[in-house]
Amino acid sequence: MKQNRKLGIMTRLLIMLAIVVMVAAPALAPAADAPKRPNIVIILADDMGFADMGSYGSEIKTPHFDSLANNGVRFTNYYTTRPARPTRSILLSGVDTHLNGLGNMDEWTAPNQMGVDGYEGNLSKRVVTLPQLLKASGYHTYMVGKWHMGKQPDQIPAARGFERDFSLLDGAGSYWT
Repeated sequence: MKQNRKLGIMTRLLIMLAIVVMVAAPALAPAADAPKRPNIVIILADDMGFADMGSYGSEIKTPHFDSLANNGVRFTNYYTTRPARPTRSILLSGVDTHLNGLGNMDEWTAPNQMGVDGYEGNLSKRVVTLPQLLKASGYHTYMVGKWHMGKQPDQIPAARGFERDFSLLDGAGSYWT
């Protein structure tokens, strides 16, 4: 009798397990069939001209960059500003500097620009950044290099969507000091 009871309990457990597997299987299937998302690597180099890489016509040999460019997507219609900080802000936010808070370099902000929207001197909270969007979509987001778009805790790379970073918060920062 005890053996029949154990067999009955085991049978019910197996039936319940089978039901769970049948119910869960459709939910698991799309994940297995989902297309693989691309890796995204953005390289922004200060003081580098358009034709300074081999893949853009340079006589300078840059095989690793060329491989990335030739097997990926290249920006061929992206325009920069003269200073690097506004260029980074445009790339990260997708909007003009006068909308993303860096309408001018802090050092060059005129008296009539002080306190005016678009001239905050840091990447404005009014804009969403590319790393915030990517992180919300399940990507891991990392940054290495110069930030120079705000030093307050709510303005640093970690607050603007980067999961991890090794960055210089100041424009003229040094990794060595």
